[in-house]
Amino acid sequence: MKSKELVISQTLNILNQLPNEKIKEVSDFAEFILSKLDDDILKDGIHNLIQNGNSYEFLKKEEDLYTLNDLKVKYQ
Repeated sequence: MKSKELVISQTLNILNQLPNEKIKEVSDFAEFILSKLDDDILKDGIHNLIQNGNSYEFLKKEEDLYTLNDLKVKYQ
């Protein structure tokens, strides 16, 4: 696998050969990838907060309000 510095250097060499409008396309694409990465990091962080947090612990101690006997119709 190529080192990050080598890939950046090769990419800069390619960018220098492109016309301005194509460089803008590459820049837009790079921004899109970065925003997608930020979204994934945020989503993972929220998931970890929910999974490891104690926000819903009170539900484990909550008494059941209804039982199977409360059903009017039982489907099988």
